[in-house]
Amino acid sequence: MAGDDGTALGRVLRKAGGPAVLDLLGRRLGGADLTTLLLEVFRLRAGRLTPADVFRRYLDDRFTAPADVPFHRLRRAEDLLLSAIPSEFEPVTLSPVAPLGTHSVVGTVAQTKVVSTVRGSEVAADATNGLALEAAARRRIALERDSRSAEVVRLAAIQRVVRGQRFTGAARFAHFSLLALVTAGRDTGDLAFERRHAAEHLRLMTDALRRAGASRVRIKLTLLDPRFAPVAAAVRASVPDAEVLDDPERAAGRGYYTGLCFKVLASRAGEPMEFGDGGFVTWTQRLLGSRKERLITSGIGVDRVALALA
Repeated sequence: MAGDDGTALGRVLRKAGGPAVLDLLGRRLGGADLTTLLLEVFRLRAGRLTPADVFRRYLDDRFTAPADVPFHRLRRAEDLLLSAIPSEFEPVTLSPVAPLGTHSVVGTVAQTKVVSTVRGSEVAADATNGLALEAAARRRIALERDSRSAEVVRLAAIQRVVRGQRFTGAARFAHFSLLALVTAGRDTGDLAFERRHAAEHLRLMTDALRRAGASRVRIKLTLLDPRFAPVAAAVRASVPDAEVLDDPERAAGRGYYTGLCFKVLASRAGEPMEFGDGGFVTWTQRLLGSRKERLITSGIGVDRVALALA
């Protein structure tokens, strides 16, 4: 049981009265009651702070510092990327917060990598998750009109997101902007949805990176299911101006994506750098309770584009 070991959590639980505290807060208190308690806890903690404390935290906290990328470069990168979005994709202005569990329950990302709030929500860590919720809501409306509706929902957004884990290396930030795309629909047989929309997403991503200044674009495809070989073939046929490579050794994304996933790299000069990622996920299947639902997501790191290309 938590609290019986030498971890930081164990130390805190022993100080707070034992593992029963964790059970009370994590399981037995209702959501509204927990929010009431935590709001009072943070009211008390904030009441003890001085302006100097707030300023010190601003200077030291990696989550609160301004972006490293100059504003005008970031805005230019956004405009260049958005210019590649076709009219079929509806731009959406997402909220900066999502329901608690959006990333871990729906998207299988560890909750410790997400900045949770005291009000039963969490700060957006990936714009595709928020778009998936909206796409599911729109698909539900279509299914209420026609239980076999194959209506396609295409959404796009640029959102500033926050990741809880620490990153190392160049162009890795605590908060950054993502251009996110999702396409939701229904299985119509013969992998028709998958073939059409994987090709559409990768054509769009290739075009976006070229508009942002890339002279060379490389796509790495990973087949997670051999039945998706026709989808990979459709991608190869649809992006003749990009180099398409097989990436069977990819480890990241297994268990997150299904069927097929991809990475998109680009360069203006020198070695290609990773700018985008995407693939098929089962999120709308779980949100809507139907294995016939289909969803593909993709994203491009805007800050990376601003620094390296735009």
